[in-house]
Amino acid sequence: MRHVLKRAGRGVVAALTCAGLLGALAGCSGSGIGAFGKPPSPSDTIRVVPEDGAKGITAGGRVEVRLPSGRLERVKVMRIESDAPAPVAGSISADGLRWHPAEGTRLDLAAKYSVDVVALDAHGRRSARHTSFTTAVPENRFIGYFKPENRATVGTGMIVSFDFNQKIADRAAVESAIKVTSEPPVEIAGHWFDRDRLDFRPEEYWEPGTEVTVDVRLRDVEASPGAYGIQNKRITFTVGRSQVSLVDAEAKTMQVRRDGQLLATVPITAGAPKSTTYNGKMVVSELFDVTRMNGRTVGFGGEYDIKDVPHAMRLTESGTFLHGNYWAAPEIFGQTNVSHGCVGLRDVKGGSADTPAGWFFDRTIVGDVVEVINSPDKQVAPGNGLSGWNMQWAAWKQGSALR
Repeated sequence: MRHVLKRAGRGVVAALTCAGLLGALAGCSGSGIGAFGKPPSPSDTIRVVPEDGAKGITAGGRVEVRLPSGRLERVKVMRIESDAPAPVAGSISADGLRWHPAEGTRLDLAAKYSVDVVALDAHGRRSARHTSFTTAVPENRFIGYFKPENRATVGTGMIVSFDFNQKIADRAAVESAIKVTSEPPVEIAGHWFDRDRLDFRPEEYWEPGTEVTVDVRLRDVEASPGAYGIQNKRITFTVGRSQVSLVDAEAKTMQVRRDGQLLATVPITAGAPKSTTYNGKMVVSELFDVTRMNGRTVGFGGEYDIKDVPHAMRLTESGTFLHGNYWAAPEIFGQTNVSHGCVGLRDVKGGSADTPAGWFFDRTIVGDVVEVINSPDKQVAPGNGLSGWNMQWAAWKQGSALR
């Protein structure tokens, strides 16, 4: 499957949050769009306020999760993309139908929040929803939402990515105010995707054990006439072990290599002929133990709505995931490509660590690389998720405003 939360080609917050954290509302698409298998019976609708993608929410804005029936199992509202991510205190009502913040809670301005929910319907079936919203930025100010999270341990393919809340006119001024350095030191260059996204990477994947520091000195930097930055902060992260997985869409296998050594060859199912999987190097940016995949988010109407897809790992912003599949027959994997753009691994309903999907999920972190070869589709665009490794180094540096 391939899933869409926003427009294609845009970075994400870090298919993410951390492993084990609930799920995302997504739709599945390839170069075509769709999903494989029959959807399960519909469960109750999870309603979240503010709506997904809402902007300009005030500090005292209403935040609420509710169900018409069933029971909320887990609700986590979190300030993300900051040097100190923090949960919003709140509680589920006694009847299990509503979640509200604690009395007196106020949101931070110029911040991005995620809402992750898992609910049970009357039959005990789980469904999940993930939304996000941003609060108001003070007048005449701009902010950059960044990934990875501060103090994270990431894979060797991690790309530092900033999404700005407005178009940047003076890109050189903004880029020069963000310094990315590493120990051991390597050359690191910035590349602009349009005028509101700036990514940084070295020429090759990071070496395991590298310590990376991102100094953001945007306070009072004028990005466009009358618009000034408000951020001064330092972000650090550690590069962990190297894990690169090679998906061969023709052979229908995935070779998983850790620090260059082959761990396993896993049977997969990739995109069907009418909805193929992108070729190229993609980077895991989010992980969910359970996620919802809804065809309505990618123009498929009510063709499918799978509310409990297990072990989902986001690969692109446009919606490519590597995920568990419990609804296809076991003999499909390694034999037939039936997905609508994603890479599927055999799983069971509810997920299990003993399945190929569970095994791979438990060994994956944000920043790991998944490369797809031998698919009839085109190569993934460098700006679609953290896919900048598909651009040659010389071309990457040409995208810097400081060249």
